[in-house]
Amino acid sequence: MATTALEVASAVRAGERSARAVVEEHLAVIGEREAEVHAFNLVMADEARERADAVDAAVAAGSDPGPLAGVPVALKDNMCTRGVPTTCSSRILAQWRPPYDATTVERLTAAGAVIIGKTNLDEFAMGSSTENSAFGPTKNPHDTSRVPGGSSGGSAAAVAAGFAPLALGSDTGGSVRQPAALCGVVGVKPTYGAVSRYGLLAFASSLDQIGPFAHTVADAATLYEAIAGHDPRDSTSIPEPAAPVSSWLDDGVDGMRVGVISELSGGGIEGIASDVQARVRVAADALAAAGATVEETSVPSVIYGLTAYYLIAPAEASSNLARYDGVRYGLRVDGPNTEAMNVATRTAGFGDEVKRRIMLGTYALSAGYYDAYYGKAQRVRTLIIDDFAAAYEKYDVLLSPTSPTTAFELGAKVADPMTMYVNDVCTIPSNLAGHPAISVPYGVGDDGLPVGVQVLAPLMGDVTMFRVAAALERSLP
Repeated sequence: MATTALEVASAVRAGERSARAVVEEHLAVIGEREAEVHAFNLVMADEARERADAVDAAVAAGSDPGPLAGVPVALKDNMCTRGVPTTCSSRILAQWRPPYDATTVERLTAAGAVIIGKTNLDEFAMGSSTENSAFGPTKNPHDTSRVPGGSSGGSAAAVAAGFAPLALGSDTGGSVRQPAALCGVVGVKPTYGAVSRYGLLAFASSLDQIGPFAHTVADAATLYEAIAGHDPRDSTSIPEPAAPVSSWLDDGVDGMRVGVISELSGGGIEGIASDVQARVRVAADALAAAGATVEETSVPSVIYGLTAYYLIAPAEASSNLARYDGVRYGLRVDGPNTEAMNVATRTAGFGDEVKRRIMLGTYALSAGYYDAYYGKAQRVRTLIIDDFAAAYEKYDVLLSPTSPTTAFELGAKVADPMTMYVNDVCTIPSNLAGHPAISVPYGVGDDGLPVGVQVLAPLMGDVTMFRVAAALERSLP
């Protein structure tokens, strides 16, 4: 059984393997461990077989199905798939079937991929552990007593468990990179606007971005190339074509300048574990040995990213989630009048974390508090962008931990939202700035669980980011 997506696609395109056989192999693995891991809200077995047969027919007819021919892909359950339940792991959308496909789904199909299922997530992508799902938590395949991270924990777990070579998640404050780190896979947040958000159910529209999970940087780069590029249906989509990031993966880092962010490596923010810091130092030394100039540097305002994010994101969520009112689609709980029906529907349909963020966001936007909270948070966001710009005048990329710790135990942080929120402290700044960042698995911590090292790059610096990530990957024993 081929171990990478590129190997699968190459074998299917050459007629050496059938897409149907590839799908059956992965469905067998899902059958063995899915009950234990719970990566999926829905396994699309019949649809995957039908799609695989279509790929095989195209190969038999002499056509090239595309760069992801026959590769199973797991899809976070907040991306619209026509006629297939798209729940956001929320009771309020439990029975909703979209009448259209997200742009990313269309592009996966055009690239020859086979969607094998919809993955579990923290409800409406609000969480860092995939414990906030209405359908139960996902578990970390490396240790099922631990969380896989969140909110895209189902997608990360699906790749880590071998259920699919590739997956897509969404990253609003680290929701691709943090679970990638905890599950020991590659996770990418592209430049904001590089991948269309059309068909992604919105959490915080100025922060949301779809990104790949994979076992290798090369696989992640190929998936990125398949889904990236301009989409006129997304008003925030970058108008230029996506850069061919795969072409630069072997170019190395000789002569490049790398800055290790001191505030995120134990010098400014508490709670970053010593074993995680140690892996970042090893990664920095590896890049230096490969020819890069590596120095410690300061990006002072990143220490305020967490507080700014937890005003901006809930404010946008408060607006975006107002559409779930029991009138147009989704759950409806009857009441004596429209207002009562609306309240009853949202009370029954939303979980505690979603309600908490809606209330926080509504408060931050309310008269008398807008300037004090939301307005000030946006000014901090600008400060972060300016501090990153200053750092990128000196460095090509920046380095930091992805997650402050390795995977923590299920239930350990659910009672304390603030402790849970701190899990995104290293990833949030890139979302606030709109910059690309990638988590590369880089060994294990003292507990034997995976550690991720994060490579951050400036706006539109996705090529450089992938190039450095590939060099990091090669430096591992």
